[in-house]
Amino acid sequence: MADAGKVALVTGAGSGIGRAVALALLGEGYRVVLAGRRLETLQATAALAPAGTTALPVAVDVTDPASVRSLFEQTAGAFGRLDVLFNNAGTGAPAVPLEDLTFEQWRAVVDVNLTGPFLCTQEAFRLMKSQTPRGGRIINNGSISATAPRPNSAPYTATKHAITGLTKSTSLDGRKYDIACGQIDIGNAATEMTARMVNGVPQANGTMMVEPRMDPEHVARAVVYMAGLPLDANVLFMTVMATQMPLVGRG
Repeated sequence: MADAGKVALVTGAGSGIGRAVALALLGEGYRVVLAGRRLETLQATAALAPAGTTALPVAVDVTDPASVRSLFEQTAGAFGRLDVLFNNAGTGAPAVPLEDLTFEQWRAVVDVNLTGPFLCTQEAFRLMKSQTPRGGRIINNGSISATAPRPNSAPYTATKHAITGLTKSTSLDGRKYDIACGQIDIGNAATEMTARMVNGVPQANGTMMVEPRMDPEHVARAVVYMAGLPLDANVLFMTVMATQMPLVGRG
């Protein structure tokens, strides 16, 4: 169980992996800020919270510095501190040939997947540096696309590779403030984002293939483990994936 009073903030908490992780953290005794675009989906997550736990839904646009600043101000106002940030909110672009992507489609993915985690990390640093006891932990959702691309996925893959760089820089820059940072790379969790895999998705060799998926609860348990470590220990990178998915040897 989490130490009494530990506070976590999960972006993209209204569905999928974010919802699973938020509920798992609540079950471990964390007070959890549920952040996301739509208040109604965050409230739906809060309605699933175990009895006696504390969940605070806050609507946020992670691409907007003022909105992110307000999110962390509300977190500090409600709980006085932040112990864990899970940078999870993400989006993708249509799976069209690279040359057919519009600038707006590229920019939308970069803004959510890369600028969003940077803005949240920046605000987390400010809060974690100033609180007592000092420090905290930041966990980034990297995806297996931080390692290997799927066909026609340049914006998503580029941003997830960039998250690896952000994780490493955050880990380095956070050392002197007792801020630990790690990354979880997730492969084929059974969420709305991967629903199309049931009917087959394009492979690097041009074929279509049905891909195995796994219960998001396995991801949630992994994040809870990472979050629960003392600040003198850190999981820098972890991959949790459906065992038989075609990642190793992809392409």
